[in-house]
Amino acid sequence: MKKKFCVYILTNKMYGTLYVGMTSSLPKRIWEHKNKIVEGFSQKYDLDKLVYYEVHENAESAIKREKRLKKWDRKWKIELIQKQNPDWQDLFETIAS
Repeated sequence: MKKKFCVYILTNKMYGTLYVGMTSSLPKRIWEHKNKIVEGFSQKYDLDKLVYYEVHENAESAIKREKRLKKWDRKWKIELIQKQNPDWQDLFETIAS
């Protein structure tokens, strides 16, 4: 089975603080965020709601996209989330199974 790499955005509430990350195992990584396993920015600001993600075929593509998104203005990130997830629902259940 070929690995899939994901870029994702977490928040604590609608229009709240945003965190952009990248992983090769999205369900595992979001579970870690939800359970405060990893210390850092997401734990400090209680960022555990998956509101956006995209799948990439290779690590290089995902890393490049993550770096690009991190440089985006907040407004652009919010527009990106709104396009895919206008209600800012936590998407974890859709990827956890």
